[in-house]
Amino acid sequence: MEIISAILISSQLIFTFIAGMYFFQNIRFSNNSKAIFNSDFRDREEKLLKLKSIKLTEPLSEKTRPKSLDDIKGQDDGIKALRSALCSKNPRHVIIYGPPGVGKTAAARLILEEAKLMYSSPFGKFSKFVEIDATTLRFDERSIADPLIGSVHDPIYQGAGIYGNAGIPQPKEGAVTKAHGGILFIDEIGELHPVQMNKLLKVLEDRKVFFSSSYYSEENKAIPRFIHDIFKNGMPADFRLVGATTRKPEEIPPALRSRCTEIFFKSLDHNNIEIIVSDAFKKTGYKFEKDTEKLIADYATNGREAVNIVENAVSIAEIERRSYVSSKDIEWIAETSHKIKNTINKIKETSEKGIVNGLAVTNNGNGTVLGIEISAEISSNGEGSLITTGIAENETIKNYTGTISKKSNILSSIENVITCFENFTGISLKAYNIHINFTGGTVADGPSAGIAMYCGLYSAVFNIPIPTDMIFTGEISIKGNILPVGGVFEKLKAGFEAGAKTAFIPFDNFQSSLEKIDININPVKNISELTKYVFEPNMPNIYSDKAV
Repeated sequence: MEIISAILISSQLIFTFIAGMYFFQNIRFSNNSKAIFNSDFRDREEKLLKLKSIKLTEPLSEKTRPKSLDDIKGQDDGIKALRSALCSKNPRHVIIYGPPGVGKTAAARLILEEAKLMYSSPFGKFSKFVEIDATTLRFDERSIADPLIGSVHDPIYQGAGIYGNAGIPQPKEGAVTKAHGGILFIDEIGELHPVQMNKLLKVLEDRKVFFSSSYYSEENKAIPRFIHDIFKNGMPADFRLVGATTRKPEEIPPALRSRCTEIFFKSLDHNNIEIIVSDAFKKTGYKFEKDTEKLIADYATNGREAVNIVENAVSIAEIERRSYVSSKDIEWIAETSHKIKNTINKIKETSEKGIVNGLAVTNNGNGTVLGIEISAEISSNGEGSLITTGIAENETIKNYTGTISKKSNILSSIENVITCFENFTGISLKAYNIHINFTGGTVADGPSAGIAMYCGLYSAVFNIPIPTDMIFTGEISIKGNILPVGGVFEKLKAGFEAGAKTAFIPFDNFQSSLEKIDININPVKNISELTKYVFEPNMPNIYSDKAV
């Protein structure tokens, strides 16, 4: 027995020694680990502080960022419409269309601050402006992560923490909840993935986000009450959406458009860009040669591009130890950046048969004068031909579902013009060699050149020159009706800048706002009216008093 007792005591001592050594090693390892972690944490913290201490100079683009709505140039109508949509007692969702660099984001941000000060507005000090970019917004199709809508972090995923160890799913808020009570601004909203777009529409409808998880059980008492509440009642997401896009309205899903007020911001004109350039120069402290603002405005298409040119020009002056910016600096920047001047098409000074001024809208939303030449000669063998140059014969239309390829609108319009001409003049064009050319290097497309082509063809066939100071826009039907078109204000503005004095537009396009442009506007309903007042010079202006 004594031997057995001795063996047991010895075993216990050995076990105690081993356990003690193991415990001691764990403590030492733990302390060493803590020391290593603490050292690593200190190193990382010091590195972060060092990074924070390094700062470059503030970019000019930040200095010139609009601080008030008055700083946003050329968007008076757009800002008025945006204020109406967001500053009322019942603010609405909004889509802002417009080219880049014209102030869409700045306007929305500033108007929210204005709305917060209005007693009738539901926005208050608590209202946030949450900004995201749809072009960089990515999500996991397995719903593990969705920065827009939010997601559920199930316990099986890495980083679930104490909730994961307890088998509890964790709802993670997205931008729609972060913007609760304020504005969610989605830049380039037309680029949203269709799945995200559909989820967003659901949130706009419910004003909350609902989550699901196979790990959630209503009977699980270990799940905190607030998580039960989220799964049962949803996470709050009552905000107003402001989406900005450079796309066309037809490329945005109708379901989203139907929920939003649509507002259009214009391209900046030459004068607006000059003002932006002048303000930017003042913030640099540099002097600039006379007409430098005008020269920059000749090359820049928006405010952001103009400020970049100013910043580059100031850098050149600084490197060369000059206190001023010269026109040579701007020309050098334009040359090295391959920038092309924004020239204004001027109408011809002399009238010729078959020459007519049409109107169009460019891709950036600006109006332009479209030179059209038409030749119509009787064929020697009695068999005519039709040649068209400077047009797009086929076009690809983008919409929210995809793309559609079809015969171009301008080619269809030419066919309508020929049919209408034969019907109303009684002259068959089958024996004529007709050549229709659009000058200036701009590929024409769209039905709005219809009445311009009709007048040009009439001029060529009957040998009657059209006064060179006339401009035309309007679609033509084979029955001779003149149909409304888009972008009339921008077109007339471009025509006025080009030197035109008289404009013919569709009757249904006339509105009082067009009277801001100092040009004689003639709204016409059909081809009979059009030809009477264009080719009978002694006739008075049809609607000289604009009483339509």
